[in-house]
Parts: sequence; structure tokens; C-alpha cells
Amino acid sequence: MQKLHMSILCRNPRGAVRSVDTYAAQCETCSKWRVIETQEEYEEIRSKILENPFACDRKPGVSCEDPADLEYNASRTWVIDRPGIPKTPVGFKRSLVLRRDFSKMDAYYITPTGKKLRTKNEIAAFLEANPKYKDVSVEDFNFTSPKVMEDTIPEDVKKVNASGNRKGKASKDSA
Repeated sequence: MQKLHMSILCRNPRGAVRSVDTYAAQCETCSKWRVIETQEEYEEIRSKILENPFACDRKPGVSCEDPADLEYNASRTWVIDRPGIPKTPVGFKRSLVLRRDFSKMDAYYITPTGKKLRTKNEIAAFLEANPKYKDVSVEDFNFTSPKVMEDTIPEDVKKVNASGNRKGKASKDSA
């Protein structure tokens, strides 16, 4: 069985917002990484990956014979999403932000009105207050965080975290 099915990639400049910049899926047949063009397409693949594993030929004009779109390496921070997370309801947006100390990603949802929701209780309250979303269920939202791949965390972050300093705060020597 293939170890990695789905991935989200984050650029890792110090001090910048660390959010998703590239979505990718790994082919079950050849294990090559393929860029997925949109978040919506990525979420569709992720939500059904267990029953319909990703393969290169799902991308038009691409086969396992073609070079990989991306190579797994430490040029960016990689995070691996859990399979089976439901596709975000239409009009909402799932957002992931990497913590400053690279320990994990925080998941939240942006409503069609632009409000940021961080918990299922906030989702339930929003849905109750907005009956036009009566066809949307709290179960359509999942706050599970992708796993940050430690071997792709920048060395300067690893050193700061290992030095015992408060996570996310660089020491004077590493600044």
C-alpha cells in the first residue's frame, strides 16, 4: 500500500503567512506527484481517495511515463492531508495556515459572507442563523489538520524549536 496519497505544499519563508500554495496528489501506480490545479479539484480527489485512488491518467494528457510535476524534498514544507475529509460545501472555503513554529496547521472555514469559523460550534451557530444554508450540515465540515512532514521543516526552525526557546520565537543567534 502506498504511504502518501495526498499532499498540500506550503512555501516556508520566515515571517510570511504560511498557507497552501500548491495542491498535489501522488499516483497510486508510479508514486509520482502530480499538481492539482484547484483547491476544489483537490478536495474532490481527497474526499474520494479511498474508493477511487489517484492515478496519473486522471490528468488529461498525462501518464505514468511522464516526469513527475513535483519532487518531494525540503525546498518547501510539505504537509500530508488525511484521506476522506469531505469536500467543502459550495460557497464556503476551507483554509489552512501553518503555525509559526511549524508544529501543525490550523484549519478553519470562511463562510460565503466572509466570516472565519474555527469550530463545529461556530459552524452550527452560523448555519442556524442563516436558514438559506439549510441543506448544509455540520458534518460537512472537518477541522482535521494535515500532518507536517518534519523532514521538510526548514533547518533554522528546527534549531530554534530544539534550543528550548519558546516555539515560534527565533533566538538572537538564529535571527
